[in-house]
Amino acid sequence: MAWYNFFQRNKLNPGQEEIVSIEGGGPIATREIPTNYTAYYEYLEVVNRGVNMIVDDTAEIPLRIGEPIKGLTSVTKGVRRSRVDLLLNNEPNPFQDISNFKRNLIVDFLLDGNIFIYFDGEGLYHLPASYVDIEPNKTTYVDRYLFQRDVEYSPKEIVHIKENSFHSIYRGTSRLRAAQRVMGQLTDMRGFQNNFFKNGAVPGLVIKSPSMISEKNKERMIQSWMTRYRPDGGGRRPLVLDGGMELDSISNVNFRELDFESSIEGAEKEILKVLGVPPILLDSGNNANIRPNHRLYYLETILPIVEKMSKALERFFGYSITPDISNIPALQPELRDSAAYYSTLVNSGIITPNEAREALNYDEVFGSDEIRVPANIAGSASNPIEGGRPSEEEGDN
Repeated sequence: MAWYNFFQRNKLNPGQEEIVSIEGGGPIATREIPTNYTAYYEYLEVVNRGVNMIVDDTAEIPLRIGEPIKGLTSVTKGVRRSRVDLLLNNEPNPFQDISNFKRNLIVDFLLDGNIFIYFDGEGLYHLPASYVDIEPNKTTYVDRYLFQRDVEYSPKEIVHIKENSFHSIYRGTSRLRAAQRVMGQLTDMRGFQNNFFKNGAVPGLVIKSPSMISEKNKERMIQSWMTRYRPDGGGRRPLVLDGGMELDSISNVNFRELDFESSIEGAEKEILKVLGVPPILLDSGNNANIRPNHRLYYLETILPIVEKMSKALERFFGYSITPDISNIPALQPELRDSAAYYSTLVNSGIITPNEAREALNYDEVFGSDEIRVPANIAGSASNPIEGGRPSEEEGDN
């Protein structure tokens, strides 16, 4: 059959075997070190807050389940539309609520770059992404998924949502990877401050001696100093130095110079930008730019994540799945513009009121399926011979 026959369904990618070879051949495990990002998420305040903002805001957006997509070959068959709606908006499985389920998924998406969902025919179950390996197929795409290298899943049982990645067509890359250097610097600065406090907030001191001291006496003097002079223990015991010894500071650094305020603030802003959170949203005070930045945050960060999840679920279940943004306060100005737009279409006779209500996520109203015919002051647009100027009677002078 010729290569241009688009209706030949068994025409496969001839380069798939080379792709598998490039990817490494065996099971494709995570290319990241999730424990590093997990540690940053748990112990760095700005990472924790930024990730939690995205996770919580994304998990609160419901999904609208539409009609089956014509021509789409879904992965699973025979799942009713009402059942898909229940799984994605209310009860994914008998053991979790939908908010907990979604939040677990999105944490994986941000920290690992991948989401793996197992569907057993009745419920959806989250598989921690850092423990899932992908075994590619040399002729199709994926041969199987392995959990803990022991439990095996077929491609028809797994919904895989992948973050953007340049190095792999199978696994996504955590968006925190781009901020790894900055997060490391921020951790080092915080660690330096902690050590400064642990040492009693006192720089190192040098004891000057006018003569040579044996190594044994040096060690004894150091141990004595460390035992008696402990400002971190709640006080400073006075010491008397004899034999002509003097004290000298190794540095003149004080805590104000170790605050790194500007450096820490710059690092935090870089991390938030990598995550996709406008830094102004975490600043205190009244700012006129908060509202447009809040809207930008939803349009460029939250909704793209929801769309990636929706498209993967569409492919799996076969139904049209779109995010329901009607109750998002940050997008209300856009909805107001949409309402005016659809009102114009209805009053111009282009669409019916029920079509406009469906587009705005409202229920249909009985008797609103007719096109409205606009009228003008000169007469009726439905019948131009009616209305207008009265006709003059014949023979009237």
